[in-house]
Amino acid sequence: MVLRPAHENHAYSSVDRERFLDEPAKRKGRTEFARDRARIIHSFALRRLAAKTQVAVPWASDFPRTRLSHSLECAQVGRELGAALGADPDLMESACLAHDLGHPPFGHNGEEALAKIAEGLGGFEGNAQSFRLLTRIEAKTVDNDGLSVGLNLTRATLDAATKYPWSSQENSRKYGVYEDDQVIFNWVRESAPEGKTCMEAQIMDWSDDVAYSVHDLEDALVTGQIDISHLRRDLSQLHATAVSDYLSDMTAVEAEIALDSLMNLSCWPKDFDRSHRHLAQLKDLTSQLIGRFALAAERETRQHFGDDDLVRYSANLLVPRDQRVEVALLKSLAGYYIIRAEKSQERYAKQQQVITDLVEAVLESAPTSLESFFLQEWNRASTEKEKLRVVIDQVSSLTDVGAYALHERLIGA
Repeated sequence: MVLRPAHENHAYSSVDRERFLDEPAKRKGRTEFARDRARIIHSFALRRLAAKTQVAVPWASDFPRTRLSHSLECAQVGRELGAALGADPDLMESACLAHDLGHPPFGHNGEEALAKIAEGLGGFEGNAQSFRLLTRIEAKTVDNDGLSVGLNLTRATLDAATKYPWSSQENSRKYGVYEDDQVIFNWVRESAPEGKTCMEAQIMDWSDDVAYSVHDLEDALVTGQIDISHLRRDLSQLHATAVSDYLSDMTAVEAEIALDSLMNLSCWPKDFDRSHRHLAQLKDLTSQLIGRFALAAERETRQHFGDDDLVRYSANLLVPRDQRVEVALLKSLAGYYIIRAEKSQERYAKQQQVITDLVEAVLESAPTSLESFFLQEWNRASTEKEKLRVVIDQVSSLTDVGAYALHERLIGA
């Protein structure tokens, strides 16, 4: 197959397109960022997101999003918003597809369980685990010693996928790299302003917020987990959830104004009975909300930074306060009605126990319980902490279904 030469976005330098290990293309016709996108799409970590929790349990019903469908939708938003601001579309899609790769089984609940287990060896954080997957665990490229350097993506793509460009030593709650992945991280961040995210990472982050705030509402309405008529009644609880989990400085007045603004949209459902008409209206709502939030950011950013290609560290993504409040309020719907629901808490406790049991069981029966890549890392480990990190890497890579299956095989319950 002969590919037509793709257009290189000249806003990016040769340094932006560098890889940690020089790896010339096998065929002509693709840009370096198109190569990155292809590598992520063909990765096992992306495939496994199809059976990892977004909000609802993946197999509980057929409609709600999984981590994979969320990542695809985030990528669509990020690709278009990024292109409108001058960012390379393939780079933007790669960053969005990669942003959740490190999430373990059971989503943030699994992340919390693994963070407790890993307290003594540098912690566990989904974003740092994503970086580890991209630069170590996905064995696409190896160095002269036969050690994996992951997908060997370009510097700009790895930077764009980094939501928190600092280590756990700088912020122990949210961070983007573990101590033993610091070498490649330092290479990625060469000449970058300390602690600052690049423009593409900011677009990815906002696209993530937009995608899941809107689509979680759609999922919850279709599955009957939210009654649209109860929002005004529950506004104080929704505001409290938004403040504690999503936007700490949102005022009660802002929450009320945001709800009024959303409910006054022509596409906002007055009720929802799952009829074809209402399902079509709901699709219109998701489309209009995504356009509302993306266009607000594009306009605000262009108004401040002008019409040039806004890439890397030449600008910041600016989002009007009103839209940030609206998105946070939409997030609070799933937070209050689903995540904080009593029956969810019971399930979360069981899931955390499964994660804890799995780490103990895999560690006890290693190396026979390890997958091939992790077996090599186990054999290289020289301390108990290093061995525990290998086990955590394997457990975190599992799907929800895979975690339950391995738990049954190793523990029998």
